[in-house]
Amino acid sequence: MARESKKSKVERALEVERRMDARYGSRTCPLDFWGDPFKLLIAVMLSAQTTDKSVNKVTPLLWEKYPTPLDLSFANPTDVANIISRIGLYRVKSERCVAIADAIVNDYGGEVPCDFEELQKLPGVGRKTANIVMNEGFGKPCGIAVDTHVNRIAHMLSFVPRDMKDPNKVEAELLKIYPQEFWGKINHQWVLFGREVCIARHPKCDVCPLSDICPSEILAD
Repeated sequence: MARESKKSKVERALEVERRMDARYGSRTCPLDFWGDPFKLLIAVMLSAQTTDKSVNKVTPLLWEKYPTPLDLSFANPTDVANIISRIGLYRVKSERCVAIADAIVNDYGGEVPCDFEELQKLPGVGRKTANIVMNEGFGKPCGIAVDTHVNRIAHMLSFVPRDMKDPNKVEAELLKIYPQEFWGKINHQWVLFGREVCIARHPKCDVCPLSDICPSEILAD
């Protein structure tokens, strides 16, 4: 297959987004956080290697007992672990919850920093989490949150080189072809698409609305 020009790739990317919009629209964050950036930050951290539904089941009790960063900073990690024990890696995550809250209290006056770089200075917070918090918590998209689904779909659509696996580099490539107005919703839409259609082990190419513009499907034919 001939190398695709940047102009062609951008046009195809925009068509992908048009079809994603038609299918999913502008979905809201599936994590319950009640408009509070701190609750969103903790919920995103808890969602690693577990489902959003599972996180939403444990956070109400967590926030009932520890509603603010100050409250959580004084928590015993064992008590936090008992509350979130139904999700994966709960012991490690309980330590992380307290560490994040402690950093917010001591380094940022008890307020989650509304700054992409400062967010990444918090314990265990990387670009993906910072992107989600900036977009959903503050309404200021700074990039595209690249999780497993977004990474896989970017490769399936040949928006990034086949050997590029680093999520940060994948994000950088996507930012080159998508205008900022699309950054915030790509993660939500592509995650849903990855769960419903472009499934990791068994992609449903026969019913995929992108099959005619997806290089992976075209080459398979």
